[in-house]
Amino acid sequence: MFGLPSASPTRRALILGATVVALALGVGTSLARAQEFKNEAQPLFDNCGDPSYQKAVSDGITIGISPSPPFTSINPDTQKAEGLEVELNEAALAWMGVTKIKYEIMPFGQLISALLAKRIDAVAAIHITPDRLKVISFSGPAYWYGPALLVKKGNPDGITSFDALKGKKIGAIAGSAADEYLRTVGADVVPFQTDAEEFSAVSTGRVSAILEDDTKVVLFLKANPSAPMEMVTGIAVPDELIFKYGYGYVRVGLRKDDCSLRAAYTQGLSEVRANGNVSAILKKYGFSNRNLFFFPLQ
Repeated sequence: MFGLPSASPTRRALILGATVVALALGVGTSLARAQEFKNEAQPLFDNCGDPSYQKAVSDGITIGISPSPPFTSINPDTQKAEGLEVELNEAALAWMGVTKIKYEIMPFGQLISALLAKRIDAVAAIHITPDRLKVISFSGPAYWYGPALLVKKGNPDGITSFDALKGKKIGAIAGSAADEYLRTVGADVVPFQTDAEEFSAVSTGRVSAILEDDTKVVLFLKANPSAPMEMVTGIAVPDELIFKYGYGYVRVGLRKDDCSLRAAYTQGLSEVRANGNVSAILKKYGFSNRNLFFFPLQ
């Protein structure tokens, strides 16, 4: 979703710009090839031979989701889980042979605790961060999106870089990757439990900005064209925000002990990416193949 400017090999910036909006809505642009390939995650094959995958096949699986439509939510009319990330998970699970699926919905910040307490068996959509790596493990990648800063119309607090977030009141979903990153750069973090709360905080001036997923911001602005808010464009995104603090690939979160389930999930996601299913799901929700990779293929 970003163009790659010239920069040093150790700190190459990704640029937030108007291309974010176009690409998230499925419009392609020409972007430069990365000069080097970086790995976000290391192999996680320790402790395999456990029964977690076979248990999921025989007994079913419980997936934890947060209320964040159109990505994950419970339809109030049908009481069924739905959304982009629900469909991605169910496609992988179908390939894995897991047919009994239950959902638990809760605030995002409670999902990891529920996973560790064995209330759920997997978190539907989560990113790798340093704090999370201490307690849970992750599947292979499902898809990707970048970060965005949303401010009040006219950007009254002058947010023109990520460095400018230090000392300012910046909103984020409690327990999210954005929350974790903001605390490392010295922002005065204001945590929220729901998307609606954080978007409202921008319009009322309770926060100077929120750090959110660009896909979510684009869809919100498209659905609310008269909202007194705008996305900050043309600012460099630090490498560490992509490769360390949570804006790498969307993955499934699992307990560290459940190695066989993690291996199966990883291959399941790989298979549904390879056969075009993930691409079709992304397009169904208004996105494009650009959301398959950090850096677009040329």
